[in-house]
Amino acid sequence: MQDNKQSEWVARSLRSVWHPCTQMQHHETVPLIPVSRGKGAWLYDHEGRRYLDAISSWWVNLFGHANPRINAALKDQLDTLEHAMLAGFTHEPVIELSEKLSALTGHVLGHSFYASDGASAVEIALKMSFHSWRNNGKSAKQEFVCLKGSYHGETIGALAVTDVALFKDAYGPLLRASQTVMSPDARNAADGETAEDVARRAAADVERLFADKADRIAAIIIEPLVQCATGMAMHDPLYLKLVRELCDRHQVHLILDEIAVGCGRTGTFFACEQAGVWPDFLCLSKGISGGYLPLSLVMTRDAIYQAFYSSDVTRGFLHSHSYTGNPLACRAALATLQIFDEDDVLNANKAKAARLTAALQPLAQHERVRNFRQRGMIWAFDAIDATPDFSRRFFATAVEHELLMRPIGATVYMMPPYILGDDEIDGLAANTLAVFDKTMAG
Repeated sequence: MQDNKQSEWVARSLRSVWHPCTQMQHHETVPLIPVSRGKGAWLYDHEGRRYLDAISSWWVNLFGHANPRINAALKDQLDTLEHAMLAGFTHEPVIELSEKLSALTGHVLGHSFYASDGASAVEIALKMSFHSWRNNGKSAKQEFVCLKGSYHGETIGALAVTDVALFKDAYGPLLRASQTVMSPDARNAADGETAEDVARRAAADVERLFADKADRIAAIIIEPLVQCATGMAMHDPLYLKLVRELCDRHQVHLILDEIAVGCGRTGTFFACEQAGVWPDFLCLSKGISGGYLPLSLVMTRDAIYQAFYSSDVTRGFLHSHSYTGNPLACRAALATLQIFDEDDVLNANKAKAARLTAALQPLAQHERVRNFRQRGMIWAFDAIDATPDFSRRFFATAVEHELLMRPIGATVYMMPPYILGDDEIDGLAANTLAVFDKTMAG
């Protein structure tokens, strides 16, 4: 009976659901897993098989599935207010969340504008940058700069500042052109170079562009410390410090996309803290709600806010989403921030990260592995001479070993929830090695 139930859910999904980031024909050979429930770091199918969620369900789940504290907060909120439009109204969860996030930046970023997903947050930051320059009499500043290999989402504006051909090429005719500069990816180091040297070279590329075109450039957008979707490309914090200085000198906005790398993922709550800088716009999503509900936001400075503050409606930022600042999502985010405080999560993660890094040393030293790297609660390595179907075969093999992992091309990565116990950490490392060996042998 259970087998029938499992296969029935798969068949119904394949008939009616168009799954994201998927060539659907691949599900003729790659398993589709119908999840029945989640608990802690694990997802369970209808046959009772379990899978360690080693990528936090696309990097969103920070404190485990069905977390009791977030559950309790949401149940309480359900009895109070499920939703109210944020135009002309406000409510406690969105106010408290905005205040707490502002405090985490030392009130440098004091204004939060809400949406529901990461790409929408990027769209908001791009529009807000352009519009604020226009309101300040600099309407020629209309261009945006992104990094080689960057990814910022798949809506039209976000895709225009994305440099991953697989996502972008098909939609080229729809997109506004952007400027692309060198990535500070430490893997670009020449013989004898350090990650700081690469950061300086990459910043020099930005400086050349700004010197030539700053009067037409509205903003540069960067995923700080780790460019995730291009294969977990990691760079030295010095790069952010140097680009911040260039933005100040040339009057260009700095947009930091912390959708994936914020909320403690890189070791500090905001990744940019490690460079000692704050951007003009900071985009958050994914982990901010603990992986519970769609929520995104853009944090910005008072000077940006004041550029829109006027009796003239056309000078206002007239962007909106129906579920902007949803009370349930904001309450989940407040519960998430409370767990950070109560459990001293950032310090606890240092010990977890050290243990997993040590347990992964057989992979780090593997003859078919290069560029083993780690930043906070992100680990990655590149497979040498991987076949074109490496990612799909690795995923299918991982499922057989109770792991949910989805390599990006030839890059295997881990971004687990912050609640792993010692046995789970050791099991994740051992099973990843077994999966890698089997995939490379196949």
